[in-house]
Amino acid sequence: MDKALYVAMTGARATLQAQGTVSHNLANADTAGFKAALANTEAYRIQGGTHASRIDAVHIDQGFDNRMGAQRVTGNPLDVSLRKDRWLAVQATDGTEAYTRAGNLSLTPNGQLVTAGGHPLVDDNGMPFALPPHQALDIGHDGTVSIVPLGEGPQTMAVVGRLRVVEATPDRLTRGLDGLMRNTDPQTPLAQAPGEVMATGTLETSNVNAAGALVQMIQLQRQFEMQVKLIQRGDDNAQAANSLLRLGG
Repeated sequence: MDKALYVAMTGARATLQAQGTVSHNLANADTAGFKAALANTEAYRIQGGTHASRIDAVHIDQGFDNRMGAQRVTGNPLDVSLRKDRWLAVQATDGTEAYTRAGNLSLTPNGQLVTAGGHPLVDDNGMPFALPPHQALDIGHDGTVSIVPLGEGPQTMAVVGRLRVVEATPDRLTRGLDGLMRNTDPQTPLAQAPGEVMATGTLETSNVNAAGALVQMIQLQRQFEMQVKLIQRGDDNAQAANSLLRLGG
């Protein structure tokens, strides 16, 4: 009986963890460029020498949904939407390189180009991207950034740098606790993506299906209730068995 209780208990724990993943997805349904996290469970036999008789239901992280989100035209020159498998390189709080598809960029008062989360974008040399004073800005489809200096005419527009945009498939990336993606193999740096890597004046929205996530939350809730009931029934059966043993004694 304790085997059934153990499986039900670990299953309920994994269901709660899956609910946390779905809740996180729902919370980011309006976050630009967000990729829905995927979760599942698998059976794991607990090691115990010649008595490995317990099966654990383990919650596993299956990465993220790489499908493109819907495109929303904004007309803002600081909004960019990346092509498939293209990622903006940013500097994380620990100084390491990380990646995001959140294309709603902004400029700090000192001219630094940052994401909505405040992470500095880096250029193709890996240095934080900063712009001199300007009156017009244009981000090209290949990631080059051009400006018209203050007090100058449009004919003076010049390229001041290029954003670092890498090419990476889902198997090369893992999501950190800060929501940024990181290279799964730091010994093999991700390469700069060639050609057209983005569209400007548009944003990629989150690829979370809010209605589907709500349905999934309901399914997980019912699954959790079923597992708790199984634990309760197992406990009732154990108490009944103990009563019979006492009577038989």
